[in-house]
Amino acid sequence: MKWRIDVHHKGKEEIELLSVKMRAKLEHILTLLQEYGPSHVHEPYVKHLQDKIGEIRLKDSDGIARILYILANQKRIVLLHAFIKKTQKTPKESLEIALKRIHEVENE
Repeated sequence: MKWRIDVHHKGKEEIELLSVKMRAKLEHILTLLQEYGPSHVHEPYVKHLQDKIGEIRLKDSDGIARILYILANQKRIVLLHAFIKKTQKTPKESLEIALKRIHEVENE
């Protein structure tokens, strides 16, 4: 059974703002996640951040982007928040946005 990928509505808007190259790379990584699941896809594509939150890692000539996600029940991945990374560490604000959206997803 393949993994299902869902996208938070605000996360979808943020992903649409990424460059065409980054969105193409994202599609490739999402295909890997659907086929093999997050336990079989590792860096440089994905990385666990904290608790239930992981990140999809994108890089091209335009810069570095991250998409924060959670593993939900029944082989489901929910993309929560996309942003352009400008510092070494993941910004606290981005984690807070993801945590807020986790609560929204869990209360659907």
